Formats: sequence, C-alpha cells, structure tokens
Amino acid sequence: MPTSQDMTTELDPGLLDALQHQVAVFARRAEQTRLGGTGQLRNSMDRAAYLLLNRLDREGSMGVKALAAGMGIDSSTVTRQVAPLVDTGLVKRTSHPEDGRAVVLQLSPRGQARLEEVRASRRELMAEVTDGWTPAERASFCALLTRFNSALSARQSGLPAGTDATASKS
Repeated sequence: MPTSQDMTTELDPGLLDALQHQVAVFARRAEQTRLGGTGQLRNSMDRAAYLLLNRLDREGSMGVKALAAGMGIDSSTVTRQVAPLVDTGLVKRTSHPEDGRAVVLQLSPRGQARLEEVRASRRELMAEVTDGWTPAERASFCALLTRFNSALSARQSGLPAGTDATASKS
C-alpha cells in the first residue's frame, strides 16, 4: 500500500503547491468577508452560527450531542456556540418530546427568518462572484468543492482516503 509520501512524489509538486496556496488564499478571503453576502453588513453572520442554524433547519430539532456529532465538533464547542443564538432568540431550547428531562435545540421562527435573509444575501454574492461562469462551471466547481470538503472531513474523522464522508460537517 503506498504511503502518503509515495503519493505526493507521484503527483506534480508544482500543482500541489499551487493548490495548497489557492486553498490558503480562499480560506483567508472567506474569513475576511465571512462570505457574508451582499448589501448591508446586517446580512453577514458568524460562520459557526450559520452552520449551526443550517443544520437545525435541515435536520430539525436535536440535542447538543447529536448536533456536535453531526458537525464533527466537540459538545462543549456546540454549547458555547449555541448560547448566543439562544440569547438572541434564533434558537430555542425545548424539552425532548419523548423524554421531558432531555433538552433539544430548535430553530426559532426568528432564526428561520434570519437564516433565510442570510442565505438570500449569500446566494446573491455567489451569483456576483461567479458572474460570467456557465451553469456547468458553477455545478462543476460546487461538485469539486463538495468532494474536497468531504475528503477533508474523512481525513479529520480518521477514515481512509477516498471514503465518502459527509461534506456538510464543518
């Protein structure tokens, strides 16, 4: 079985250098803008908040442990990140429907509205940034970025290379 070193020497080092550089530039620019969308600053949202609200929207109410496991992060991190979302009314803490002692997190109507506002702003940003791209180019970029994120997620989870890990983890 080839080692990581064997795989690296088989590939074009110049291309790998260019790839890692572009990923670093992307990460810096994404953090600088927080990919906050267009228009007023109010349409930006902290990355952690956006990802948490997105997951609650897609998957419904869940406990902190399930939310943390689904995102590939520690429960204490989720607890810390959820606290301001609860304080601002974007997320509600409710009793578990089957076990009243357990607490679940739920996207509030205010959280849903805020998430939709941010999504619309971010869609507009993506349209602007990819203006001049064909629909096929946008789809190809999205597919490759999803594959890249999935590979990073698998690596972080300790799964073998090429394993199809969930790209939505962050």
